[in-house]
Amino acid sequence: MTLSVAVAAVTFDRPGELKVLLDAVNKQSIPVDTICLVDSGTTPSREVATAHPKVDYVRSEANLGGAGGFALAILKAVASGAEWVWIMDDDAEPGDPECLETLVREAEARGLDAVVPLVVAPGYPDKLSFFFRIDGKVTHDRAEVEKAGFLPDVGHFFNGALIRSSVFFKVGVPDIRLFIRGDEVDFMIRLRKAGIRFGTVATAWITHPHAFSETKHVFGARWHVIVPDSAFKRYFYYRNRGYLIRRYRRGKSMVADVGGYLGYFLPRGDFRGLAEWFRAFSAGLRNKGFGPLEDQKF
Repeated sequence: MTLSVAVAAVTFDRPGELKVLLDAVNKQSIPVDTICLVDSGTTPSREVATAHPKVDYVRSEANLGGAGGFALAILKAVASGAEWVWIMDDDAEPGDPECLETLVREAEARGLDAVVPLVVAPGYPDKLSFFFRIDGKVTHDRAEVEKAGFLPDVGHFFNGALIRSSVFFKVGVPDIRLFIRGDEVDFMIRLRKAGIRFGTVATAWITHPHAFSETKHVFGARWHVIVPDSAFKRYFYYRNRGYLIRRYRRGKSMVADVGGYLGYFLPRGDFRGLAEWFRAFSAGLRNKGFGPLEDQKF
């Protein structure tokens, strides 16, 4: 049977980055069948998208966020009849022309239904954009993670993840209510609960902008919190953390978040930051604060 792969991608006001991504996808050693692209930007990137004949362009006049955009793109990809869906953000780029081929080979060799590449920081080839926890410690060091070779049941989804279409019938698509930040964690938890075999392989990689500045260590390298750089991102991250703790009854995460943010903000005397965290986090815990973007008053 011929391998069939559909790309599910989202874009928001990044025409330059989108062109780089589309060019890289079309240079893969395994050709993709279609590129399902959802564009929620304030200025449509139709001209860039339609320059590539394989792009199935969907214009969204509403800002769906990453979660809603990926949900729509994934549904389009699954509807195309493809066996595999390759998920990409518009500012990601496959590391080499064999990236997709490597992911397919690793998935088949390991019997995986979802496989995720390493996400490398642009301009920092030795650093990963998002941390892993190795031996209880947080690390962005690529070489340290590569030693593991394969990390089961963990991955930074929606950045190059290759997933069998059948998986979405079992766990659903990203939750549009989460908008941004936390939708990938929610999806990963659903994979685990459904018993889907997945993991991160160190033999494939993509680039994606890093978030080094967001990781704040508390009480040493074994405890950290995430403090996004903008109020917009902080609200959704804090709210969604609270919501996921409630939804999945994640007691350890509750202790880690409460202790971590108190330990971060109080020694700095940052009571405004602490109040901002508490308002959004508690809203998520109470299943409040959801709604259209305009309701969030940003």
